[in-house]
Amino acid sequence: MTATTTEPKAGAFDRKTGRAAANPERRTGVLPTSGHVAVRPPTAAHLSDEDVERLGAELDAIRDEVLAQRGAKDAAYIKKMVKIQRVTELAGRVAMIGARSRIAWSAGVGLIALGKVLDNMELGHNILHGQWDWMRDPDIHSTTWEWDFVAPAKGWQHTHNDLHHTWTNVIGKDRDVGYNILRVSDDQPWKPRDVFNPLVNALLAPAFEWGIASYDIEWDQYKAGYKTRERMMSDMRDLRDKAVGMVLKDYIATPLAAAAVGAVVGKAFGRPARFASIAARALGGTVAANALRNVWAHSVIFCGHFPDGVDTFEEEMIDGETRGDWYVRQMLGSANIDGTRVFHTLTGNLSHQIEHHLFPDLPSNRYIEVAPKVRDICRRYGLPYNTGRFGRQLGSTWKNICVLAVPTREEWAAYRAA
Repeated sequence: MTATTTEPKAGAFDRKTGRAAANPERRTGVLPTSGHVAVRPPTAAHLSDEDVERLGAELDAIRDEVLAQRGAKDAAYIKKMVKIQRVTELAGRVAMIGARSRIAWSAGVGLIALGKVLDNMELGHNILHGQWDWMRDPDIHSTTWEWDFVAPAKGWQHTHNDLHHTWTNVIGKDRDVGYNILRVSDDQPWKPRDVFNPLVNALLAPAFEWGIASYDIEWDQYKAGYKTRERMMSDMRDLRDKAVGMVLKDYIATPLAAAAVGAVVGKAFGRPARFASIAARALGGTVAANALRNVWAHSVIFCGHFPDGVDTFEEEMIDGETRGDWYVRQMLGSANIDGTRVFHTLTGNLSHQIEHHLFPDLPSNRYIEVAPKVRDICRRYGLPYNTGRFGRQLGSTWKNICVLAVPTREEWAAYRAA
């Protein structure tokens, strides 16, 4: 295992969590197919090493089957989604220009938000995972794609692909457990700021893209000494450039263009409108569309990681981890959302979060096909397959965030003694 950053400062310690700050390292090489993990998670404690090896082989076979089948049908799917996304967002912006009623304005906002959801979820997230790199299309490739999201693609790929998917739900290694600002598991030590858990989450949802952009900077890693000043400054410049570009596009250029075109068109049809009025409506519409996209992305992602029944893991549980054990951890540390095919598309197929964590590089349109096979494996090996309707998963996520804001007697005593 090779660390990608400098060694930590002596005594580096996170006073907020009561743990040593997580070293942002990534694994190199391939996990062994057989072996013995030091401690198996309680939910999988009934499995023997042989069971886990067989389970891993079955999941490898599912992945290999999809890799062997992917081809023209999959390429046509993602290219169609790119066209749908672009047409949808353009239609929304056109509707915004001529919006003279609340209904027309709402339609424009809805179409822009839908376009942004598709760009963020089904396109951006999955393309940046390398799911479509096999096509060798420079326009749909993880090394060239930049999404309509404040967080720069390169930084997100590091914190999400390299770290989160490697150390899924391992306390002290997976920084996505609470994103450094929320308590989402009772394995996280309680601290006074956690009383604001519900408020912080409510504020995070409509500004989710900005929260992720800030998180990807890895302030905590820099403070603890794991991240060099040079890397920190480079990431800050990348974020500055991306944020400035997004603000100029969405909140300055779009309203001005809408006002200019709307004024000309209105005058041509004998329905003149004030430049400032059109610009204000377009600005408000873009703000609303971004907020809707952010709330949707936040909800889908939180449903996949923090509802009832999702496990977290201690570091000792990855000591000696085999490929089969890694698969088990992904299944226990993720949750799905039931829904229609259209619903799955709107979530970027992250409603199949279990399958995504098992096979992050498979084309997203294939998750719906492999889900029944994964569910059957869970049944046969006595493992839970966490899935439920959107309302149930979202409700349990919010419930947990609220409950974890208040310490138990034991947690309060532990805090006082620390």
